[in-house]
Amino acid sequence: MKTPRLLPWAGPDGKPCYLIGDGAGRLARLADRVETVQLGLARQTLERAADALDGLSHKELRVLAGQLSDALRDALLIAECRASSAPRGE
Repeated sequence: MKTPRLLPWAGPDGKPCYLIGDGAGRLARLADRVETVQLGLARQTLERAADALDGLSHKELRVLAGQLSDALRDALLIAECRASSAPRGE
């Protein structure tokens, strides 16, 4: 039996969403694209933070900290998604 894949988004109630299947369907491809976008945004946010930290106001720092927090949360979810769907040694 295939291990359910943890998807990179939550359901309406905030609970994790899982996909059961072979990983070749439309929903699996959408999840792959969402993960790619999330990681790209995380990379951009990190680069912007590294370039701009010295010249930011307190308000701008708070906004950047929120964006970095969101990016880290997404990256950790993606790591968890990929770990949960990785083949397990028998």
